[in-house]
Amino acid sequence: MAIAAAATAAQVVAIDRRPAAIAHARAAADAAGVTNITFLEAEAGEALPGLGDFDTAFVGGTRDLANVLPYLADSVRRRIVVNAVLVETLQRAIATMESLGIYREAIHVQCSRAAPLAGSVYFRPIDPVYVIVGEGRCS
Repeated sequence: MAIAAAATAAQVVAIDRRPAAIAHARAAADAAGVTNITFLEAEAGEALPGLGDFDTAFVGGTRDLANVLPYLADSVRRRIVVNAVLVETLQRAIATMESLGIYREAIHVQCSRAAPLAGSVYFRPIDPVYVIVGEGRCS
């Protein structure tokens, strides 16, 4: 996501608590020739304060969602997008965004991959993803 965003953003901040994830993202950015991403190996709730305001935020991990969303609500100007694979996370993200007055919509995305079956082709489902969208309150 950070590499895609870097194509149109002046600056991107990518935060992940897992060293391997940061190393992988940094290598992918280097391979793509992207230089406007700052990589932070940290918990989002600890790293976000002090980074200033954001235009948009994409949340892929949900470990500290209850603390991250209120912070983002006050520091994001446009959209806050949470991607989730668990129904529990979907419910938690919607409830938290509603309590903050920033919830806009949730989208269920289901993809399938073609596979052979009985001399023909069928589509084998891939795990669904929920996309929960809110609006920031930062002016």
